[in-house]
Amino acid sequence: MLFTHNHLLLLVLTLGAYAIGVALQRAARRSALLNPTLLAIAIVVTTLWLLRLDYGAYYSAAQPVHLLLGPAVVALAVPLYWHAALIRERAFDLLVGLVCGSVSGVVTGMAAAWWLHVPLPGILSIAPKSATTAVSMEVSAQIGGTPSITAVLTILAGITGAVTGSYLLNALRVRDPAVRGFSMGLASHGIATARAFQESDTAGTFAGLAMGLNAVATAILVPLVLHLLFH
Repeated sequence: MLFTHNHLLLLVLTLGAYAIGVALQRAARRSALLNPTLLAIAIVVTTLWLLRLDYGAYYSAAQPVHLLLGPAVVALAVPLYWHAALIRERAFDLLVGLVCGSVSGVVTGMAAAWWLHVPLPGILSIAPKSATTAVSMEVSAQIGGTPSITAVLTILAGITGAVTGSYLLNALRVRDPAVRGFSMGLASHGIATARAFQESDTAGTFAGLAMGLNAVATAILVPLVLHLLFH
């Protein structure tokens, strides 16, 4: 088929699906329920299924987008520099929030899986879900989980936080943009960070900070928690 043998068309499918998601969200006055990432995933999956396209070919064609993720993460250093004074002012509060959020993210996921009688490999796969995808998959592989399952759970956690985070924080009457952003980035990494930037530059900056710190914290905490639970 034309799509299968043309990587450019498959790349256009990816970028076009996201562009459609962004346009729909803007038309709905930036409603969090119409998350562009979620819409793009739905469009791409539906297209691949209807046209019976090979996922391997699609994954290969989308590599240029993957390569841009690194520079995009590094670019978060710019708003961090702009808000350095505010970050230093709240350093202790951020540290406390990081520890509490990271521990609860690991423990609650494992506890829910255990309560649902999920087999041990599944519990290990869900433990690092709150970190970014690259980190969570690597941690999952190191502790005996299934990286592919961890990737799905990580993306699901990100989309869930991006879609529901604003509404939950509004219900809790959390108005401080720094607190809102840090909470969303801590719980739902990059996808929620993008949503936080839609709220304000300050919220996005603190979400990006939380995303980076939680990636490191999760890589350290997950093995420690497992050691305490199983030894």
